[in-house]
Formats: sequence, C-alpha cells, structure tokens
Amino acid sequence: MTTLYNPLLNGFHPDPSVVQVDGAYYLATSTFEYLPGIPIHRSTDFETWELIGHVATRPGQLGVEDVPTGGGAWAPTIRHHDGVFHLVITDAMGRGMLHFTAADAAGPWSDGDLLRKADGTGTIEGIDPDIAWDAAGTCYVTFSGLQLTGALNPNQPAHLGIQQVRVDLGTHRALEEPRSLWSGTGLMFPEAPHVYEVDGAWYLMIAEGGTERGHSISIARGDSPEGPFTGAPGNPLVSARSTPRPIQNTGHGDLVVGPGGQWLCVLLGVRPRSGTRAFSALGRETFVTPVTWHDGWPAIAPVERNPRPGTRVEVAFSSDEPLDPEWVGIRRLPAEIADLDARDGALVLHAEGTTLSDSRPVFVGRRQEHLNNAVTVHVDVSAGVGGLAVRYDEGFHLEIEAGDGTVTARACLSGLRQEWTGPLDGHVVDLHLDSVTPGPGWRMVSTSDVFRLGFTPLGGERVELAQVDGRFLSSEVAESFTGRVIGVYAVDGDVAVLGWVAEGDDD
Repeated sequence: MTTLYNPLLNGFHPDPSVVQVDGAYYLATSTFEYLPGIPIHRSTDFETWELIGHVATRPGQLGVEDVPTGGGAWAPTIRHHDGVFHLVITDAMGRGMLHFTAADAAGPWSDGDLLRKADGTGTIEGIDPDIAWDAAGTCYVTFSGLQLTGALNPNQPAHLGIQQVRVDLGTHRALEEPRSLWSGTGLMFPEAPHVYEVDGAWYLMIAEGGTERGHSISIARGDSPEGPFTGAPGNPLVSARSTPRPIQNTGHGDLVVGPGGQWLCVLLGVRPRSGTRAFSALGRETFVTPVTWHDGWPAIAPVERNPRPGTRVEVAFSSDEPLDPEWVGIRRLPAEIADLDARDGALVLHAEGTTLSDSRPVFVGRRQEHLNNAVTVHVDVSAGVGGLAVRYDEGFHLEIEAGDGTVTARACLSGLRQEWTGPLDGHVVDLHLDSVTPGPGWRMVSTSDVFRLGFTPLGGERVELAQVDGRFLSSEVAESFTGRVIGVYAVDGDVAVLGWVAEGDDD
C-alpha cells in the first residue's frame, strides 16, 4: 500500500509536473533564479523520492544571470515520447520558452531550444507550456497567454487565456498562430495547462484563481487536442479557499497513473501557520492527492496533511567529493563560488564585495524543508567575514555573521535593517539559525515561527543574539515565488565552512 506523504517534496518545490516511464516516476519543479535549475526527482513507489539531477547544470542553459527576482525557470512540463524525455518551460524575463531533451531524466539534458513563433521571430509569448502528441505524431504546445514583455504596468499584464500551437520540433517553430482554447470558469490567471488523452477523449486541465488563496484546478473535455472543450460540471475540481484545510493555495496540478493503477494528482500548496493561518514560511511545496473517475470526469480529493518524519542532514566537505545536488546558488552554479580545493575538509567562499542584498551574492544554500528547523555551521573566519543566512530574496533575509572579532545578527526586511552584536574571542565559531514555533508570551494571533540567531565560541557556551519574527520571511510578506533557502556566505576575504548540520521536523 502506497503512503501518500504530504508534502510530497518538502520546501520550495512549486509547479510540479510528473511522468511515468517503465515503472518509475519523474517529477520536475520550478527554480526561478536559482541554479542548478529544474530538479528532477525519481520514485518507484510515490513514497521515497531521490533527487537524481537537474535540467540546467551548465552556464547558458537558462538565462537567469540577470533576471529580476521572481523571473527565471517557471513551471516545467516533463513528458516522455518515442524513447526521449522532453521538458518545456518558460525562462521568464530570460531566454524565453524553451524545449529540453534527454535520453535519461538524470541528464545530461540538451542546451535548450527556443520555441519560436511561426514567422521565426522571437519566442512564443506565454508561460507554463505543456507538450503533447496525438496518434499521428503531431506535437502540440499549450500554454498560458500571459504577456510579460511590453506590459505598461507589471502588476496588470495582458492575459490572452489558454492558447495552443502545433510545433515542428525539427525546427522548433510554431506551425500556426496561437489559437485560443478553453480558459476556465472565469477566475483570474488561467494557467498551468496540461493536455491528456484518456480512453479516447482529450482533457485540458488548468489552474485558475491565482497562485494564492484562490488557487484552484479546473478541467474540460473534447474530442481532439485542439478542442473544442467543454468544462466539467463540478469545476473547480480542487480548491482550499475559504476552508479550514491545513494545506492552502492548492492548484497547478498534473495527472498520472500511480502505483497499483491509482490515479494521482501532484500539485502545489502551502502550509500556513499563525492564529489566522496567514503566513506560509516555506513557500509553495509539492503535494499529492488521489483522483477517481466518474462518468468520464476526474474527481480530485482534497489534499490531506501527512508529513514525513523529521530529518538530520550533516555535511562534511572534501576536495574528493563535489557538493551534493541539494546545494543551490543565486543566478549562478554553486561550483562557481564554492571552493573545495583551497583547504582540506572545508568549503571556502571568496568574497567579491557583494552582500545578500545584491543580486549575485557569494552564497550557497539548501532549501528549508521543515517548519521547525535548526541549522548550525562550523566556520573559520580568520581570513574573512561571513556566516549563515536564511534568504527569501534580496529584500528579505536574516544573517548571523562572524569576523573581525565580532558576531552580528542582522535582519534585512524590505529596506529596514537591524543589527545585534557580540564579541568573538578567536576565529573558529559555531553559528546557529533556528526556526521554532512561537512559545508562551506571543499573541494569540501571532506569526508562523520565530528565528533565533546565536553563536557558540570554540570551547564556550551558546550566546543568543536575536529573536526575529518569522512571518517577515513568508511567501505572503515577501511575495516571492520561491521559499526559504538557508546557506553560507562571504562578504569580505575568505570564509572557510568546516561543517554543516541541519535538523528539523513538522510537528
């Protein structure tokens, strides 16, 4: 019996797409400005998932070096056709709509071909592309017609609904001008289309209502991948809005036949906390829920909370082993800044005059996976200044920083900056960043969590420097599409990271 854990993938893993090939399942998610881009997880039972690789592992595959925060790798669709894995995605404000291929989902993947308009000028304008083939081998790319370029007001971009083109994958050029398809029940932002053939009928599943509390999934049916499509009588199939469900913002789903023939829907959602469940600390995560069919229509069950057991991750660094694939960098690959050869048993970061408020800081990190989470790093700052940080984006981050005889806890929150300092005797120190449930003394309607920032000098006892309200680093406040990433950084000289321990749970 398969256990459906929820979250299916903990931490910042939005916009999931899944495909089943030869008894294994391959799951892709969005990464925005982070590299390596577009992780691929593999499972044979839908319980245990292994990160087997990424699509974008080389410079230039995704043009995220200069994308604004929130741009980059948006909403992949992964499929398998004629022995080849295919992945389509929009590199928003970067290269444009892209098509990648690979013989093995673990990689290597191709450099990515632009999906161009019918006249060959520019890429197809839209987001969230889907790729599908009919029995004759005709390739269809279906997408959300959100117009990101040339918008007079970035908060009110033009939207043309769900659109579709036939594409020649030999030339990567559309064979026609975009055609409008069914665009949902009238809710805002119809997006995330996926086209399926099931028992001779064609289905168009989309998300609508926006990726916040109004998020939902709706579906339509037709006789052809081109439509016309008729909406299901029970739309939306799933939505958590105005409900007490612990998983909110449910939407942006993909269907697959799971183990034992059970249909499943993978989809994104958030786990809000506080008295009004107003703040989602970890951002959008991947969830799964059963699907049943009735009279030719799917029914998607509400998403149930079923967290995995807590984890402990201890990382030792070595020049003989590259960083494991969970490490990410901001707009560049971790290998470009994480020096494993400069000092035996250490990850050395060489400062470049940037801070975490810059777009390309010297920072490598890992997703925060648990609501209750504690990270400790063992660092040597004899030759520099740096430390441990949790980041949502350039405007929202917390730091515990050591160097020059001082330890500084720092909160940078949308232009507001506050610091707390303590003396450091020596150069080797443990830095601590803990995310904990609010304790007694907090208001009934309070926050998602509380961050405790502290340090332990060599041979000494832990010193607490600051306690910061965690709701400032939530998707609702930061309005970032990503989530919390915790990592190490350098702002001056060379910082040697000698060890990393992270542990947490979701109780």
